Amino acid sequence: MNINFAQSILAVCMAAAVGMGFAASAGEAKLHKYSTTIEKERPQLNEETKRLISAWRRHPTEANLTALKKQVAANYDKVVERKKAKLEELKRTAKHASKVQEMQEIVDEMLQNREKRIEQSLRRFTDPRLKPGSRDRQEEYLPVIGAARNVSIARTPVTNEEYSEFLKATGRKPPQDWRNGAMPAGKARHPVVNVSYADAAAYCQWLSDKDQSAVYRLPTAEEWEFAAGHMPKDASFNCGENDGTTPVDAYAETLAACGAIDMWGNCREWTSTPTARGKTVMAVKGGSWKSRRTECRTEQKEEGREASVKADDVGFRVIRESKGRTGRQDERR
Repeated sequence: MNINFAQSILAVCMAAAVGMGFAASAGEAKLHKYSTTIEKERPQLNEETKRLISAWRRHPTEANLTALKKQVAANYDKVVERKKAKLEELKRTAKHASKVQEMQEIVDEMLQNREKRIEQSLRRFTDPRLKPGSRDRQEEYLPVIGAARNVSIARTPVTNEEYSEFLKATGRKPPQDWRNGAMPAGKARHPVVNVSYADAAAYCQWLSDKDQSAVYRLPTAEEWEFAAGHMPKDASFNCGENDGTTPVDAYAETLAACGAIDMWGNCREWTSTPTARGKTVMAVKGGSWKSRRTECRTEQKEEGREASVKADDVGFRVIRESKGRTGRQDERR
């Protein structure tokens, strides 16, 4: 297997850690000061999974795809069993019931969404855009590995500075925290908040009107999850640390699976996916400066806001969908 490609897969999949093979690392995981449920194992892509990915890349046949999917499923089930064992351990040893509850929620979510998360991993592993350096670029828009091949996502949430240009061009009403219509002093690089779903959609339409080569829109919840990947336990971000938002690049060392920054904490992000609570209650992802750390997990489900709500911890990030051939994810090269 090509070493650079193997390293590329490992880097992305350690961030995207869904359904991969796990092996214990030589050292313990870095303990984050706000972590409550800590495990010593660190995610490693096992050799058999690497071999099967390489085999599919060389010969993208149905047989190789089936073998890879079977391996991904086996890996996933091992992770579930490990989480279950951790849950039982916590039931015996945890001093606070919250630790048990956190792990119970993780186990329940993994069981409920097993097939979906296995399929997501398979789509990541077989995406031809998964190449050396794909996660390290600092472009304005980054490919969403696993999503349609013409889909990319903004590296950061929309900032106050960017939103102000939209307001100047359209005359739209500014957010309520902009006193006398002026951007909050010193917060040009903070994510814009106090924007409704309609405000966010209007901003996307404004971008689309300016760029005839692409459509700009809000991400679906699944696209957001593909872009973010699994939230590392030792990740640093604005959650429980500040009384408000921080600049979008304040935690630039914390990279999502696609290479984007500020995807956990700081501000929740609107998606275009309704929740089970109703067609006008849209899923918001990533948690915020107000959230508990576990609420920021990528896999956190059914966190939603009424589309008309404008909150001081809800902003948005933009998807860029190039016009032309969409590129089905299951195409073979």
